[in-house]
Amino acid sequence: MKSKELQNLIIDSLQGVYDEYETAGIAWMIMEDVFQVTKNELVLDSEVSTFQMPVLNLILRRLKNNEPIQYIIGKAHFYGRDFEVNPSVLIPRGETEELVHLILNDQKGKQGLDVLDIGSGSGCIPITLALEMESANVQSVDISKQALEVAIRNAESLKAEVKFSQLDILNEIPRVEKLDIIVSNPPYVRQLEKLKMHKNVLDYEPELALFVEDNDPLIFYRRIAELGKSLLKKEGALYFEINEYLGEEMKHMVENLGYRKVKVIQDIHGKDRILNATI
Repeated sequence: MKSKELQNLIIDSLQGVYDEYETAGIAWMIMEDVFQVTKNELVLDSEVSTFQMPVLNLILRRLKNNEPIQYIIGKAHFYGRDFEVNPSVLIPRGETEELVHLILNDQKGKQGLDVLDIGSGSGCIPITLALEMESANVQSVDISKQALEVAIRNAESLKAEVKFSQLDILNEIPRVEKLDIIVSNPPYVRQLEKLKMHKNVLDYEPELALFVEDNDPLIFYRRIAELGKSLLKKEGALYFEINEYLGEEMKHMVENLGYRKVKVIQDIHGKDRILNATI
C-alpha cells in the first residue's frame, strides 16, 4: 500500500467523527507512530507495510468511540517533544505551548530562575521550562498521585531536572524558597460549559483537572495569586492559562490583590487565554 493511500483510508474512516483539521492530524500521528512513516516518505508516496493493519483497525474503532488518539498511542507532542499521557492527565494543548513560549520569551537570557508550576499533569510545563531555561530550579506540585507518576516518568525519559511533590493547593502551602515565577494551568472549565465540549474530552480526560463550580470559577486562581504575594520575589512574575470567557474577571481579581503590569493575552485564535502579572 502507498503512504498516501493509507492516509486517505484513515481520513475517510473518520469522516463525521472529527473535523477535517483534527482528522488530518490524527492520520499523521497514526502513520508516524504505528507505521513509522516519515514526512519525506509521505511526500514521495512510498510503499508502506500492511503488517500493522489489524492494529489500525483497532485504533479506528476506538477513535470512533471518541477516545483521544493521544491516549490510544500513549503519547502527545508538546514543544517539540513527546510526552507520555494516559487518562490520569490532560492531553497537552497548543494554548499551553503558547503559555510556555511567552514565559521563555519574557525570561530570555536569565539564569538560575526559581520556578514553581502548580498542577503538574503530564509535566509538560515544568519539564519544558527546565529543559529550555538555563540552570533553572523548577518545582511542580499536583494533588493527583497518578498524575505525578506520569510526570516523573516524563521527566526521567526527557532527562529534565524537576522536583515533583504531591500537594493540595487549596488547603496547603508549598514549601519553597522565594520564587521568580509561578505558573499554573489549573482547572477552569465551568460546569455550564460542558455542553460546548467534545465527547473525547468529556468522556476520557480527568474531570479533576478540568472543572470548577459555576459559583466560584476563579477559586484556584485566587488561591494561587494570594499565595504568590508571599512566595514571589520582588518583581516576581505570575503566569496563568485562563478560561477564555473570564479574562476581565481574572484581570480585576489579580489587580485587586495588588499585582502590577497585569495583562490578559490572546491566543492565536484571538481568545483571552493567558494572564501575566508582576508582584
